[in-house]
Amino acid sequence: MKKYKFTGEKREYRHDWETVVLRRIRAVRNFGSVKKGDVGGWIEGEDNLSHEGDAWVSGDACIFGRTQVYGDAWIYGNAQVYGTARVFGDAWVFGNAKVYGDARVSGDAMVYGNAIVYKSAIISGAVKIYDTAWVCGHAYISGKAEIFGDAWVFGNAEVFDDAQVAGNAWVCGNARICGGAVIHGKALVSEGIRINGGERT
Repeated sequence: MKKYKFTGEKREYRHDWETVVLRRIRAVRNFGSVKKGDVGGWIEGEDNLSHEGDAWVSGDACIFGRTQVYGDAWIYGNAQVYGTARVFGDAWVFGNAKVYGDARVSGDAMVYGNAIVYKSAIISGAVKIYDTAWVCGHAYISGKAEIFGDAWVFGNAEVFDDAQVAGNAWVCGNARICGGAVIHGKALVSEGIRINGGERT
């Protein structure tokens, strides 16, 4: 059974070298915390937002391209999800955050503020990525890790457990940050470096 329909309201969104036509949605039945009649956000087509589960897009948030949002995920605020990205589970993407490329965001993960997750990055668990942090490449972020400030995590880097990467720190290459490690300031952690436990850099 479908859970939303198009309102008839459309807008054009200029993306890279093309213009995408987005359409606003409206709930046609109750599900989760959404009530029948609630106006949602903007999608390009029904392939973007599943009619199953409690997944929803609201506010001025938009999803387009070959993106899929499903499960109980929520996209709201001014967030954008596009490309071939997937957002699912109980994940939230909100604020001015962007998730695109082939990125995956799942579990209880939250991407918000002006954070950007793109390329083939995988975000899962109870991760928080916020402020103006960037996660990209083949980076893998899981557990209860937090990436914030102006931090960048990219390459094949892994950040997991309760680790934090903040400030202007860069974690890249095949670096692995785990346990309760805290990387902050202008630190650069690269190549095959491993930082574990309660270490601070």
